[in-house]
Amino acid sequence: MTRIREHDLDHALGTRAVHAGQEPEPLAGAVTTPIYQTSTYVQEALGRHKGHEYARVSNPTREALERNVAALEGGSHGHAFASGMAAIDAVLSLLSAGDHVVCGENVYGGTHRLMTQVRARLGLTFSFVDTRDLAAVERAIGPSTRMLFVETPTNPMMRLADLEALGTLAAGRHLILVADNTFATPVFQRPLECGADLVVHSTTKYLNGHSDMVGGMVLTRRDDLAEQLAFLQKSVGAVPGPFDCWLALRGTKTLAVRMRQHDHNGRRIAEWLAADPRVQAVFYPGLPSHPQHELACRQMSGFGGMVSFEAGSLERARRIVERTRLFALAESLGGVESLIGHPATMTHAAVPRAMREAMGLTDGVVRLSVGIEDPDDLVADLDRALGD
Repeated sequence: MTRIREHDLDHALGTRAVHAGQEPEPLAGAVTTPIYQTSTYVQEALGRHKGHEYARVSNPTREALERNVAALEGGSHGHAFASGMAAIDAVLSLLSAGDHVVCGENVYGGTHRLMTQVRARLGLTFSFVDTRDLAAVERAIGPSTRMLFVETPTNPMMRLADLEALGTLAAGRHLILVADNTFATPVFQRPLECGADLVVHSTTKYLNGHSDMVGGMVLTRRDDLAEQLAFLQKSVGAVPGPFDCWLALRGTKTLAVRMRQHDHNGRRIAEWLAADPRVQAVFYPGLPSHPQHELACRQMSGFGGMVSFEAGSLERARRIVERTRLFALAESLGGVESLIGHPATMTHAAVPRAMREAMGLTDGVVRLSVGIEDPDDLVADLDRALGD
């Protein structure tokens, strides 16, 4: 079980991003954490080893990443997994058949698919609600409810959940509150400080930031949950390899500076789109027109680089996503390069159409992952793609 050291929390986030969880390599003094590319470790004698026995259970490169991200989130424990979905599956594995989960209706399509098409077959039940509405969340809680799962901001409609209010509700009902913090990152939002029990990330996205690995992470302050997650890592084995951990750890070093540029560019793109008559609506919590802008200002220290907008129809959305040159048409998000996607047919294709449309996720919605390029070039690219 990877527990962070207390001194890793003594510094500002930008400093933690560079240093937390890492010490110079003892053999040669390497500043960068080495890639411990090994499946097993020599033991000095029966029952005596140097802290590692088998790489599925632990790896020094993985532990450095786990300590680093835990420190960024203000957690005590970090657990790395082979993908964001493996991390969420581990969280759901904390539950037993017959348990009930209240989940935000506008979560990533893969999360919805995992819950409804995999975990539901194994005895868990789910209710999907609008987590903007605290009363609706409370009504959905029943005798068998054990977990509340939220994204904030949500993918791709950029809705917010009031983490402090939900944290109070979850604590009063003895529920595990899980927050997917992939979009905001710990640079702009730290759910554990607002009452969440677990925070999950797709490290594939902003934490890595370079679109060259796949991974997931679960962070917590609770020793009991950390112990169970460590058991799941060991028992199921859905852990990342050391090279992927090294790539993510390289990425977190620049997280704070990258997120400032993502945020700067995201605000610029959102404001430009909001002023353009060719766009019907823009979904971005940093805009004063966003219905939860006040909550965003209170709960977040920045708004990030994820922007969605309504193009008006599937045909128009298709034309836009196929005409951009700098915004690459691709799945995923959070890299230094800008991406454009069509949620209804890509990231959220697994969500039933009626459910998508009920939450405003129409065939005309386009999602942008705004990178760190020059914002003038990005505006020009979108202007050309929007056409007449």
